[in-house]
Amino acid sequence: MHDGSNHGVDGPSQAQSLPSADDVRAQLERLLASRDFDAPARARKFLRYIVEETLAGRGDRIKAYSVGTEVFERDATFDAQSDPVVRIEAGRLRRALEHYYLVPGLSDPVIIDVPKGAYVPHFTLRAVPRAEALDPPNPATPRPKVAVVLPSRRPNSLWIDLGAAALATAVTGLAWWGTSHWIPQPLVQASATTPSGPTLVVMPFANLGEGPETKIYAQGLTEEVLSQLARFKELSVLGRETSRSIPPGADVARIQRDLGARYVLEGSVRTAEHQLRVTGRLLDAETGAVLWSQAYDDDLRVRGFFAIQDDVAQKVATAVGQPYGIIARSDERRTQAGAPEDLEAYACTLRFYGYRAALSPDSHAAIRTCLERAVARYPSYATAWAMLSMLYLDEDRFGFNPRPGSPTATRRSIEAARLANRLDPENVRGLQALMMALFFTEQPVEALQVGERAVALNPNDTELLGEFGSRLGQAGDHKRGMALIEQALARNPGHSDYYNGVLAQLAYLDRDFRRAELLMRQVSQEKFPLYHFVSTIIYAQLGMKREAAEARDRFLQARPTFFDQWDREVAKRNYGPEDGALLAEGARKAGFPVPDTTTAETALRSAIPQR
Repeated sequence: MHDGSNHGVDGPSQAQSLPSADDVRAQLERLLASRDFDAPARARKFLRYIVEETLAGRGDRIKAYSVGTEVFERDATFDAQSDPVVRIEAGRLRRALEHYYLVPGLSDPVIIDVPKGAYVPHFTLRAVPRAEALDPPNPATPRPKVAVVLPSRRPNSLWIDLGAAALATAVTGLAWWGTSHWIPQPLVQASATTPSGPTLVVMPFANLGEGPETKIYAQGLTEEVLSQLARFKELSVLGRETSRSIPPGADVARIQRDLGARYVLEGSVRTAEHQLRVTGRLLDAETGAVLWSQAYDDDLRVRGFFAIQDDVAQKVATAVGQPYGIIARSDERRTQAGAPEDLEAYACTLRFYGYRAALSPDSHAAIRTCLERAVARYPSYATAWAMLSMLYLDEDRFGFNPRPGSPTATRRSIEAARLANRLDPENVRGLQALMMALFFTEQPVEALQVGERAVALNPNDTELLGEFGSRLGQAGDHKRGMALIEQALARNPGHSDYYNGVLAQLAYLDRDFRRAELLMRQVSQEKFPLYHFVSTIIYAQLGMKREAAEARDRFLQARPTFFDQWDREVAKRNYGPEDGALLAEGARKAGFPVPDTTTAETALRSAIPQR
């Protein structure tokens, strides 16, 4: 997002990189018509209002009061300090725009954004990518954003050889022996290979500073970024020796041809007096398109280099390598355009994250079938087993497409997770799956131990941070759970519906009902049926009877049998007696059919007071 102060688009003083009013209106309609623009109706109304006001030359009128009264129909007594509706909807709108332009809108000709601290939108015309040095931009003249050209060709192969044939045969046999009684037989003979994720090479960071210390900084940052990215098992990161062997300024097309790397991360380090600037960008090696770029500035007098190095490396690794990051979204776009058959297994893992971001029975069934085909064909694919474990668990957690008979959904979930961990003990997705399977079979102590190990292996993985934070919070450690989820939210705002919903639930359990209600306003609850329940009990505790009744009816429509086994639903989520009693209290106030006395309430009354 740029820092320009001009809001109009047609004045004679505007730079040529700014679009015309017609271009902006066309982009506005494109956004509002797109199913990928994930914003509710009133956020869309908000966007149309501020765009049209700006184009009409009335940008100076766009204040919280005018938005509140003209968009959200508040009366003349509206006070933005006591009613945060404008601030909340602005935050939701910013996240929706960021998420849209991250992948669905990568090639749109005009970028509309709403900088923080104001409600006046900025408009940018994309520029054609060109080769340019990694010099820091002049802060006084914002640079146009770079278009991304998605390739029409596909990589020749995304498979890597696992090793000796004897080892592969043994692994295949282990997978078949442990799972053949409930996994469909392979459609084709099982292969000894495992689908590999996208291949990335990290170029040595360039030294653009003066003095010998900058060279050391550049070398150290290259090493740390490599270490952080290597933690993501969904990526194939080429090793240090390969990285060091690439000469400065090497052509990315040749890197792709010689090394088979789909993506290239390059960067530079510049020092001037006490200021340190690190820049980085991710390139599609096949097309040369810039997929992502970022600059990081710091003061060496305030923080030491090692602290800066760790911070920058984590931010780069998270932005580029996490399951919802730049590479994953680029690859998802590529496979959606029509993946060849040999990419089906890998495409399943990309679709899995889409399912996790918006839970639905239809996508659950489709991805479960896809992953079952993948592990039947590639039995040593640990990541696919881990994801399959979570899908089996959701048969029980959410009632999605349950399969009758034995083994049960939770048993299948545990077996698949344990197999993923046998195949790859350091696969974070496998550890996450095992943590979840243990947790929802009422083994919270072991589950959280597994979660601690997973976070130690990769603290940059927002999918893991959010899940582990949720489980910690449900098990009673509300404060640490919320802290981890807030980290995940800061690093992955595109998944804010899930994170804010969990934060609202934990705020409720902390008896901060007002904060819980404000958090839940920021959630598109249609994606997560259980959030209707959380909303209901929050509204009930605040005496918001109409809102509570509406949310209650929506939840009962989605989960009509949920209260048939209330005590089991509470127990399998490992709520302590105090939290379980608070949930029952709110549910009764809302009119849900909760038993007169629950197991949690009985346990709470009989508990010996803590000294």
